Amino acid sequence: MFRLRAASRRFAAGTRDGYWRNLDPAKLATPEAFASDPQLVWEWYGERRQRIRNAQPNAAHEAIAKLAKHADEFLLVTQNVDDLHARAGIEKENMVQIHGNIFVTRCSRCDFSYGGKGGSPEPPKDRVLQSGRLRSIAPTSDSDVDPPLCPNCDELMRPGVVWFGEQLPWNELQRVEDFLDGGACDAVIVAGTTATFGYIIDWALRASRDGTELIEVNPEETPLSRFATRLVREPAAIALPRIVDELIALG
Repeated sequence: MFRLRAASRRFAAGTRDGYWRNLDPAKLATPEAFASDPQLVWEWYGERRQRIRNAQPNAAHEAIAKLAKHADEFLLVTQNVDDLHARAGIEKENMVQIHGNIFVTRCSRCDFSYGGKGGSPEPPKDRVLQSGRLRSIAPTSDSDVDPPLCPNCDELMRPGVVWFGEQLPWNELQRVEDFLDGGACDAVIVAGTTATFGYIIDWALRASRDGTELIEVNPEETPLSRFATRLVREPAAIALPRIVDELIALG
């Protein structure tokens, strides 16, 4: 049908309550914070993981999954670290989580990682996989978070997300580049992002070269707005179902 890139979507997924309201996420999601107090950082991510498990995909997630099923070629590039797109039906090969996956636990030193399931409980503390690949990955309760240790090198393990000040994952960047090298898209949607990172604008413009429609869905103006061919000043959950139906009708 068409090549489509739905770019850099971000959704709010719950709010912080109680104790976490007094802490700045920008100061917790850093390598320095983890080095200083890994227990506190893991407690915060345990809270975030639980909130995501309790959340459900909304109309925007479902609309993008619907569009992916109708497209011959499709790539969703998202800044979200949750699993709501996957639960809405987006296949792994059609999605790049450029800021990582909150349900992945990886070693802070070596290449070992464990990909947990977001929508189901994480493994108990004493769970051990065959060949000794997993030791103390995650707690049974998010209120009791012990920083896990790598079974390969005994270094602390950390959430598999990109923290402030860290580089984007090379393999995920390459997936985006490979898709863009395949030619311009028939439609590009950039929804819900502030577009404050230069790579978002660069990818959107490259994907929409040769006169492709570039649709920005955002209640607020962003640095990308002046390049868009169509501005939709509505929340993604309201606008995307309508836009997706329009694109599918065009065939």
